[in-house]
Amino acid sequence: MLGRSAANLFWMSRYVERAENMARLLDVGYRMSLTERGEESEHLLSMLQAAEAEEAFAAKHDVIDVANVAHFMLFDMDNPSSVKSSLFNARTNAKSVRTEITIDMWESLNGTWLEFSQVQPRHVMGNKLPSFLQSIKQSSNQFRGALLGTLMRTDGFAFAQAGNFIERADNTARILDVKYYVLLPRASMVGSDVDIQQWTMILRAASAHRAYRHIYHDRYKAWNIADFLIFRKEMPRSLAFCVTSVSAMLAMLDQIYGEPSACHDEAIKMAQLLTTGTMDSVFSGGLHEYLVAFMDSNNRLSNAISESYNFY
Repeated sequence: MLGRSAANLFWMSRYVERAENMARLLDVGYRMSLTERGEESEHLLSMLQAAEAEEAFAAKHDVIDVANVAHFMLFDMDNPSSVKSSLFNARTNAKSVRTEITIDMWESLNGTWLEFSQVQPRHVMGNKLPSFLQSIKQSSNQFRGALLGTLMRTDGFAFAQAGNFIERADNTARILDVKYYVLLPRASMVGSDVDIQQWTMILRAASAHRAYRHIYHDRYKAWNIADFLIFRKEMPRSLAFCVTSVSAMLAMLDQIYGEPSACHDEAIKMAQLLTTGTMDSVFSGGLHEYLVAFMDSNNRLSNAISESYNFY
């Protein structure tokens, strides 16, 4: 497969996942903000910080409230990570490899873009926002179902899935990092009812609320929740699951092309760290520091894949 085609498939999946992930980040920020009083929201600020969008937002808006943040994260085409920007870029990449994807995949993605582009922002604000965010997640699931159910297991499938899990790993780390920014100003909140409520929202943002209860039958605990979203390979949005899945897709490419790639070694190293790591080491070194280091490694892996398979 040509490097350009591989890049289009890789980034097509990344952008679809990113659209869903921005909806997930906004959902957790919005729900946390409901517990606050005043004009500006500390929780929405924490979400912007975790998304590395604080400066870009501040350049366009003076007040950090639900309306401004929601518009910026959902509809602002000047924000390269907004849902609208992500869906546009996903469709553009898919259009470039129209013959490499299935009809079901194209119709799902094209239909999502057409529907989203017709939405009037003022019609999905306020109490309608949660259901709108849910519809974005459902559209992403529909596309993913079309990909898994109709795309042949060739190198194109491997590139698309590698992009999906690279992006998902980044998002899970960012969702966890939201919690760090919320707690940073008030260490006294740790262990309180508010603290537990916020951790529960983190689980809901990762669609992990019920799954968590199957593994941990006791009360919600920060230690267990972080462990669940970082190290548990059974959880499809955990860091361990995502990196292991990327490694499996790169192994598939090695088999197809008949030779190993340098980026596969990078993925194996990341997977080993996640399968042998412990929450003791994470919390002793700092959750935020661990997540930042992971996101840096994940970004290096993405760049290594691009270099190994001539995306440029």
